[in-house]
Amino acid sequence: MRAPLTDLPLVIENVALDAGATRILDHVSLTIAAGPPTLIIGPNGAGKTSLLRLCMGLVGPSAGRITWGGRADPTPVRRAMMFQRPVMLRRSTAANVGYALAQAGVPRHARAKRSAELLERVGLADLAGRSARRLSGGEQQRLALARALARAPEILLLDEPTANLDPAASRSVEAIVLMAAQSGIKIVMASHDLGQVRRVAGDVVFMLRGTVHEHGAARDFLVRPSTPEAGAFLRGDLVI
Repeated sequence: MRAPLTDLPLVIENVALDAGATRILDHVSLTIAAGPPTLIIGPNGAGKTSLLRLCMGLVGPSAGRITWGGRADPTPVRRAMMFQRPVMLRRSTAANVGYALAQAGVPRHARAKRSAELLERVGLADLAGRSARRLSGGEQQRLALARALARAPEILLLDEPTANLDPAASRSVEAIVLMAAQSGIKIVMASHDLGQVRRVAGDVVFMLRGTVHEHGAARDFLVRPSTPEAGAFLRGDLVI
């Protein structure tokens, strides 16, 4: 029998990304394997979002190579991405999830049950009939997570999903992310919140000026950063 297709490990080898004459990412090498959440941190403009877009296959590298489960084909097999400001479709909460299920190839007869399960999972079952655009910011983020989970991803890429939320809404999103990780989904999340790193991360990728400065266990990074720039970032100093 043929082995099932997988997107893990995700291997980035000496990758560069250019936008015109500007180099966005430079000599990035990284291996992302199954396990606890990987958090990508760094100051604004460090290249976090660009790295996630490369991981998803939305953009191709200007140099270097990316493989997913040993494949160079960037077509997503079992990965999904949630953007910092996801767009809500002009339809109900449940219909937003139903649309995502249809895009994922779930048969029509199975969508209602699966949609209800996903909304229960993210705490929105009672709001299934409400217009998605009338949800609060935190509720919209949870709905965006439900839509991403509709793809049954092996890798879930999250671009600062709590950046614009209050602490209570942030913790609700984090709880869903941790439940997804515990179910075996590999979480790769960009964040600027060191408290979130402590609560969620298994390992940390610290980026600065389009390069990976450190990659290691979160507990080691938080206590003993190996570069002066990472130490300054942890202290809250300006790092550019």
